[in-house]
Amino acid sequence: MRAGLVLVTGAAGFLGSHLCDALLAEGNHVLGVDNLSTGNIENLAHLKHESRFMFEQRDITCPFDPGSVSYVFNFASPASPADYMRLGIETMLVGSAGTIHTLEIAKKYKAGYLHASTSECYGDPLVHPQVESYWGNVNPIGPRSVYDEAKRFSEAAVAAYHRYHNVNTHLVRIFNTYGPRLQPNDGRVISNLMMQALRSEPLTIYGDGQQTRSFCYCSDLIEGILLLSKSAEHDPVNIGNPEEWTILECAEAVRALVRSSSEIAFKPLPQDDPTRRKPDITRAMQLLGWVPKVKLREGLERSLPYFAQCIQHERTRV
Repeated sequence: MRAGLVLVTGAAGFLGSHLCDALLAEGNHVLGVDNLSTGNIENLAHLKHESRFMFEQRDITCPFDPGSVSYVFNFASPASPADYMRLGIETMLVGSAGTIHTLEIAKKYKAGYLHASTSECYGDPLVHPQVESYWGNVNPIGPRSVYDEAKRFSEAAVAAYHRYHNVNTHLVRIFNTYGPRLQPNDGRVISNLMMQALRSEPLTIYGDGQQTRSFCYCSDLIEGILLLSKSAEHDPVNIGNPEEWTILECAEAVRALVRSSSEIAFKPLPQDDPTRRKPDITRAMQLLGWVPKVKLREGLERSLPYFAQCIQHERTRV
């Protein structure tokens, strides 16, 4: 990555804020933008006095020009089912118009470009584990389609800008990621279970709990993303932890860590909820020399103080 200003969209989000930290640690100047529809400005509070970091509250579905940038990381989008189902039209707009606008910036300034795509492009997969060459099994009109199809459109747009305009693009397909700054009440597996266990509430399991996920700790994910951004690879690359857990196993691990007496509460499985999720990371290993280092139990231990602090903030507000 050549010297210059790096643009990060979705900078106040869970992953966007960790990416800003990593880019600054590498010596970059960073412009973070976020419309704060789901991002939390508190995720960037520690950068308030960092002279190499600037923040703008901005909606990237409207065209904008940040000036000359050397790289664009597009992380803007609601990412949890609770958020993208609440903000369905906004999710489709940021994945279409927002992606095009940021690609135009990269084209204008001959900047590198990395788009944060998702394992949701595979839908409820019929291929296991999921390889990048798999085209997916996605319901294009279901309740999750506002997110799935927005991300699939974004991938098509990124590929087109590379093909037609020679933009130096990169596509990362992100699998389930967790860690500090994950929204405490956003409905995702780890945040749900952690907060419920800390409140001594029943742990919500959808379906029979035998559906699987593969959980990647945030520091591992960011490391993989930075490696990809500096590579010569333009096709999608899975970044995630291939260690597969059932949701029930994950709940038991959280309950044991928190030493909670919470019971398990089974609820109906939401429509189109994937039954299996596991990345094949062969390409990431071969192209980037990347493998995740943090096992789930260690990552949960690292995450616990953050969620405990969220509980403390809840209690002080009451």
